[in-house]
Amino acid sequence: MTLLDKLDEAVDFIKENYPSQAKTAIILGTGLSDFADALQGPMFLPYEDIPHFPSSTVISHTGRLVFGSFNGVELIVMQGRFHYYEGYAMQELTLPIRVLHKLGVTRLLITNISGGLNERFALGDLVIVTDHINLQPDNPLRGLNDERYGPRFPVMLDAYDKDMISCAHAVAALHEFELKEGVYVSLAGPSLETRAEYKYLKLIGGDLVGMSTVPEVIVARQLAMRVCVISCVSNIASDPDTIEHADLGELIQVAKDASPRLKKVIAGILST
Repeated sequence: MTLLDKLDEAVDFIKENYPSQAKTAIILGTGLSDFADALQGPMFLPYEDIPHFPSSTVISHTGRLVFGSFNGVELIVMQGRFHYYEGYAMQELTLPIRVLHKLGVTRLLITNISGGLNERFALGDLVIVTDHINLQPDNPLRGLNDERYGPRFPVMLDAYDKDMISCAHAVAALHEFELKEGVYVSLAGPSLETRAEYKYLKLIGGDLVGMSTVPEVIVARQLAMRVCVISCVSNIASDPDTIEHADLGELIQVAKDASPRLKKVIAGILST
């Protein structure tokens, strides 16, 4: 069965059971799934019920689509994402992005938690991603050469939507908190970085480091979707010589504490 066949079966199932007119979708990362609780009239669809959808194996990820509205804006929310380190091929873990696009989504907001490589970043800071460095070992477009998926060689020079970035900054200023900017480096994981690797990531221009997001962005841009990524700094990695890693529970708590500010930024973007 081809990727296009799998895509069609997944989309047909969702349309038959969960009709939606949403033009905007949100991917909620680790510790940031509370936003879905604010949706009006939610309908829940577990990932495992969708034909050919991956299943989330990360404990902190709920693993379902949520259909609903927020301040009158119809949304599809991915409550949990997929990672290369879970064992999925790049085409598998990005299949949901193609499904969202075929359902009519044209605007994608992505959230994640990350290690802060920049000395200006503090624990719990929200950082809007302005560019990325892809150090994943594979590319989700590898092997695909069907124009129905989008162009073979999509341009990534302006992957992150400038209008949504400007809007996010305006919302943060209105609510009197700082929204920082940075370059996100995506690694495969799941092992965490060595001190030498942290130094290298800073040297090549990274401000944030994580194990997700960039594969989804690549596919979204191939499909001409507008993309905005907001990252929560869940641990400080700006001084590799003194870094100490927190456990997952502490990282999740940092993200939960940042959720009220994140919700304000998302609400502002959705209003435009």
